[in-house]
Amino acid sequence: MKFHSMKREKAIEAIKELPKEFELEQLMEKLVFVEKVEQGLTQLKDKKTTPHNKVKEIVKKW
Repeated sequence: MKFHSMKREKAIEAIKELPKEFELEQLMEKLVFVEKVEQGLTQLKDKKTTPHNKVKEIVKKW
């Protein structure tokens, strides 16, 4: 799994959303989720997305 850089503020924000006590796995899952959302938003901004009709074609091949 390739990780990208994340701003400290984003990580702190994600930690604050967790309960006062949590498993390390929960934190890792939350941070990976935040990273993936950020990647998706960047791809959207950079117009590096796949049109819906193309996705439907891809899914049919599964």
